[in-house]
Amino acid sequence: MSKRGKKYIEARKNIEVAKRYPVQEAVALVVGAARVKFNETVDAAIRLGVNPAHADQMVRGSVVLPNGLGKSVRVLVFAKGEKEKEALEAGADVVGSDDIVEKIRGGWLDFDRVIATPDMMGSVGKLGKILGPRGLMPNPKVGTVTFDVGKAVLELKAGKVEFRVEKAGIVHCPIGKTSFGAEKLTENFLALLEMVVKLKPASSKGIYIRSISLSTVMGPGVKVDPLALRGI
Repeated sequence: MSKRGKKYIEARKNIEVAKRYPVQEAVALVVGAARVKFNETVDAAIRLGVNPAHADQMVRGSVVLPNGLGKSVRVLVFAKGEKEKEALEAGADVVGSDDIVEKIRGGWLDFDRVIATPDMMGSVGKLGKILGPRGLMPNPKVGTVTFDVGKAVLELKAGKVEFRVEKAGIVHCPIGKTSFGAEKLTENFLALLEMVVKLKPASSKGIYIRSISLSTVMGPGVKVDPLALRGI
């Protein structure tokens, strides 16, 4: 069993492991528990009452966090002609077509998110084995395969995040940085949760939001009371 460091133990002193906190209090505890020198990312882990092994219970989507993620995002767009110009004007970092496909096949991966117009997916599909495992493959379900590339670029730059339920039925997603403070992080978390709830599969029966935990990358988890979120 791994031994916890002194900073982790110190951070955990004000957190009751078994207690489920109201969301505002939970976020405040997460921010207050930050003990490292860098600006940590805050993550949300939402366990759902779904079976991801069934296609009709797969929960996948995206949401624009109202306060962003607190980091710059390098956006690559696969587009041609007018759409290439539109992407550049919206702030895309790299725009191209088959030339970029070959560059990636050669090992270049200096980007964080990828958008493609539908007519480019024939070429981009060749990169499935490279982009897929990294979670970078464009997908129409999350708005990254679209002819409205200008809007898509602006949303990613503004803090749009994608999420997908894992095999264990858990959605993991970043909601910002500790420097945001409790209020902005709470707003981001509620925006994420609202979208997850909207995407509840019709075939999912019983309790949908089973449990929620918030934590920094290096800090202890704080449980959120799902029942206290009703009406928020």
